[in-house]
Amino acid sequence: MMAKEKKKKTPIPFRLNFMFFLIFILFSSLIIRLGIVQIVYGDDYLREVDRTENDVANTPVPRGKMYDRNLNPVVDNEPRNAITYTKYPNTKTADMVKTAEVLATLIEKDTKKVTLPDKKDFWILKHPKEAEALITKAERKKVVEKKLEQKNLYKLQMERVTDEDINEFTKDELEVIAIFREFNSGYALAPSIVKNKDVTTKEFARVSEHLDEMPGVDVTTDWERTYKYDKTLRSVLGKVSSSEEGIPSENIDYYLARDYTRNDRVGKSYIEKQYEDVLRGQKTRIENVLSKGEVIKTNTLTEGQSGKDLVLTIDMELQQQVEKIIERELRKTKAKGNTYLLDRAFVVLMDPNTGEVLTMAGRQYGRNSKTGLTEMNDFALGNITTSYTMGSSVKGATVYTGFQTGAIAPGSAFFDRKLQLARAKPKGSYSELGYVTDVSALKKSSNVYMFMTAIKIAGGHYIPNRPLGINREAYSIMRNHYAQFGLGVRTGIDLPNESVGFKGVDMSTDGLLLDLSIGQYDTYTPMQLAQYVSTIANGGKRLEPHMVREIRNPSNEHQELGSVFKTMSPKVLNDLGGKDVWMQRVQEGFRQVAQEPGGTAYKYFGGKSYRAAAKTGTAEAFYDGPRRNQYSAPVPTINLTLVGYAPHNNPEVAFSVVVPWVYQGKPSDDINKRIGRDVMDAYFKLKEKRAKGESDADKAVESTQ
Repeated sequence: MMAKEKKKKTPIPFRLNFMFFLIFILFSSLIIRLGIVQIVYGDDYLREVDRTENDVANTPVPRGKMYDRNLNPVVDNEPRNAITYTKYPNTKTADMVKTAEVLATLIEKDTKKVTLPDKKDFWILKHPKEAEALITKAERKKVVEKKLEQKNLYKLQMERVTDEDINEFTKDELEVIAIFREFNSGYALAPSIVKNKDVTTKEFARVSEHLDEMPGVDVTTDWERTYKYDKTLRSVLGKVSSSEEGIPSENIDYYLARDYTRNDRVGKSYIEKQYEDVLRGQKTRIENVLSKGEVIKTNTLTEGQSGKDLVLTIDMELQQQVEKIIERELRKTKAKGNTYLLDRAFVVLMDPNTGEVLTMAGRQYGRNSKTGLTEMNDFALGNITTSYTMGSSVKGATVYTGFQTGAIAPGSAFFDRKLQLARAKPKGSYSELGYVTDVSALKKSSNVYMFMTAIKIAGGHYIPNRPLGINREAYSIMRNHYAQFGLGVRTGIDLPNESVGFKGVDMSTDGLLLDLSIGQYDTYTPMQLAQYVSTIANGGKRLEPHMVREIRNPSNEHQELGSVFKTMSPKVLNDLGGKDVWMQRVQEGFRQVAQEPGGTAYKYFGGKSYRAAAKTGTAEAFYDGPRRNQYSAPVPTINLTLVGYAPHNNPEVAFSVVVPWVYQGKPSDDINKRIGRDVMDAYFKLKEKRAKGESDADKAVESTQ
């Protein structure tokens, strides 16, 4: 028995001893490793924990303001209470939700912009267990096997959150979602707007009192663009993106490369966009010192500065008067019969000696989307974005081109009677005018004189019912000479999206070259027409039109302008050159149009004290407006134009009037001449009133001395 018991008491198996030995070795290695970390690298790790980081953030400043040429405010900034949120690097999503819940109890937040994905995302955050259950074990296994990406699980969760789940949200919860949505729209350490519209005094005060409960939330003063003249010139002044829009997606790379953030407000169109670099100002640069992901200190590196202000060339009082004249005359003519296509008119007033645009007016009939009623809208942009056949207004360029090419000389005469071209209808003036010279051809608006000039430019010869034998290069020759006046090329105005007009492509028919010579083939913009007549007014220099007169430094005083930063000097794009007598003959023709009996505008300008020079235009055209698709074929219509300047012997203002698609068929109208006359009357009456006002003010000062 005893022997058997001894046999059973065997020693501990070797394998068990070996296992204990391995455990001892592993624990020893771990202790040694911890010792190395603690003793050798301990100080390094402590320094890493205590290490601070510097991160620089930019804070936006108000945009520069705009004034008209008389220093009347046009575009200003209205200060508004605002609530912002700054997201810090280590901020957890759960903490952001808590902050949003607190803030929602203090302010009213519009929930209209809360989207379906916003609701689903928030539901997943608030219901983590239920959200986890939306993913199957098989799908999680695919992630482990790398057959499915981790981010796709979230997409599956979003797809599987039901309408029933998100419809359970109360109004208060929707406000939390709306606020949380704004929190997420910002970038680390860059303040984003949570609410800047209709922030009440009570809301502002409540939030201020509870800032310590809401990390990242702050109260500040924001700004909103205001327009002192309401809708006047709004399309040209341009738009600024909202804080919600930020940088337009199509320009994102451009602006990010220039130190913008994605939620910065920028100029979206026209003057606001063209002068963005000037108007944006200099942001406040703030250095945030971080330790362990927490901001422990902030330093202001550079103080911000509001954007520079623009002084426009526009006279807003005159602009408003011109718009009223256009609107009145449009309504008057529209009330007549056969004017169903008439819907717009344009006027540009320009200083021919500087290129400053004094008014850029356009009005257009439109339909109110809410009421369905017809109303008159601002269409000032049409002066640079739309083009039309201008008719006889461009004949000054044709006569001068004839001089430059040697086709005609001062005093050259032709007999005005209809031309009978081969296989074509007769072409002529509105009546047979007999012998006309370069000057009387302008005065009476002879088409035949321009036809004969064009034929000679083209090296052709007129024989009734025979081909003219013209050189097809004549199209390019005439267009190149017209371009020296600004016709058919960009004027260079400091606005984007300027149209150059359209050039006729068919050069196979002799008659089309003749049409080009009287402004009935290529199309031009109202601004090009103003540049053209300004070139004639100043004696042959094509000046670049511009909308900004000065750039001013920002002022600390809200009601005062800062010092002049830059003055826009006149820019000559080209000089026509040539003999003085050539331009004098054209100018004399324009003078006789307005001041001599028999002139096509004498009825409206004869006897005016400001002694205008002008040229009328009537173009047979085809309607290509917004209702074009209602007609199976192009509809013939009449465009009416007028160009001029005053006084004729010392021009201080040049103008173009363009009224497309006025009537169809036989009826006629002088809306172009009425608008031109009334606009010139308004300009000189306003000038006289201001001069008298200044004189009265001077007398008042003298009487007190």
